[in-house]
Amino acid sequence: MMVTQTLRELADHVKDSLSDEMLSFDITHGELALITSAQHLPRVMAFLHDDSRCLFKLLIDITAVDYPERAERFEVVYNLLSVKQNQRIRIKFSVAEGVPAPSIVGIWPTANWFEREVWDMYGIFFSGHPDLRRILTDYGFDGHPQRKDFPLTGYVELRYDEEQKRVAYSPVKLQQAFRNFDFLSPWEGDYFTGLPGDEKKTG
Repeated sequence: MMVTQTLRELADHVKDSLSDEMLSFDITHGELALITSAQHLPRVMAFLHDDSRCLFKLLIDITAVDYPERAERFEVVYNLLSVKQNQRIRIKFSVAEGVPAPSIVGIWPTANWFEREVWDMYGIFFSGHPDLRRILTDYGFDGHPQRKDFPLTGYVELRYDEEQKRVAYSPVKLQQAFRNFDFLSPWEGDYFTGLPGDEKKTG
């Protein structure tokens, strides 16, 4: 209860100071999340970094979540730590596909690699980043693996070519087509007549 009250006081302080920039906040399982917009992110982050009641000097990580059904498809998430105040906070904002998000490398230099990872995995572009390029996948990699529409097999496979004495890329070739699973039937398809106890086919 004490932790929740402390977080609520922090949220109220930020909201009073950034009434135009902060959209909402949520406290769940003893964790505080502030919701803002991409436009206001630099102002919010600078305040959390410098304000004497905040002092979130450590950027723990940056990640994202893909919601393909939303108009603003991606939710970018920042986790901050204040050693001085012994508090953690999470900042979120949503951004549409193809719309750049502002870089915060100027506030936390460690954001350099985190933003490169989010770019690599999700394809979210960070405007103002000094060196935005892939960090986990190869330079010639096609697509962004953490997007929900990225195929599990990828688009290409790589192997070491003994004749060429180098790594070679080739299109993925599957030995059989994927089969679609659900929770009721072990296999899907009109060709399948069902098994005893298969509620999908019998009901």
